Amino acid sequence: MSPEAKYLYLTTTGRRSGLPRRIEIWFTRHAGRYYLVAEHGLKAHWVQNLLAEPAVRARVGRRSFRGRARVVDARSERDLVAAIRARSEAKYGWGAGLVVEVAPAGRRSVPAR
Repeated sequence: MSPEAKYLYLTTTGRRSGLPRRIEIWFTRHAGRYYLVAEHGLKAHWVQNLLAEPAVRARVGRRSFRGRARVVDARSERDLVAAIRARSEAKYGWGAGLVVEVAPAGRRSVPAR
């Protein structure tokens, strides 16, 4: 079994330009979804882009997919946020920031209840 990739390549649509914008970012996986942590929270341009247009493309290792992104609500989804921050801390030694979920197409991206 090969080790998990270190980076996810996320392509959002520029909220002003309409052009594709790609970033390289640390990620973790949980329940078939990918999770990113935005160090600069809602100020991050990529977060602003996905708030304007949640349809994204992503690549992890050799796997590329389309998906939908959303900011995880830290108030109503405390357990999920804590789990993702802990996973990020364990994988990278850092996990503070705004948690963003990327659900591959075909998987519903809805808040956990």
